[in-house]
Amino acid sequence: MIARPPRRSWWEIRWRQFRNAPRPVVRAVVANLTVAAVLGVLYLGYDVALARGARLPGGDLRTLFVIVDVVLVLGLGSLITYLIVPLPRGAGSRATRTGWSAALGLFAAAPIAYLVLVVVSQVIRPLLT
Repeated sequence: MIARPPRRSWWEIRWRQFRNAPRPVVRAVVANLTVAAVLGVLYLGYDVALARGARLPGGDLRTLFVIVDVVLVLGLGSLITYLIVPLPRGAGSRATRTGWSAALGLFAAAPIAYLVLVVVSQVIRPLLT
């Protein structure tokens, strides 16, 4: 009789999936997280400057900044993912890219842009005031 392997818990399965994530997904997440973090720091600086009474040209443009932030994370994250995530090569040596690489970046960018803005405005920002 063949011994069956022990059943893994839900947590063990998810931890194994996290540790062994496919490289294209990791690259897409890192590219989007980098863009979102840089823009999040810029937003944080702008927000803190306004809170401390700085008179900036144009007045309070935080809403516009957030919209531009999300659009840039979606666009730049997709572009960077397109550039760094080629399709599998198979037997050839030439790396090819298609719109699917950019789509992977776009799907990774939406939640990352939101989460970075939430962390910046709801976690880090209160610590600075």
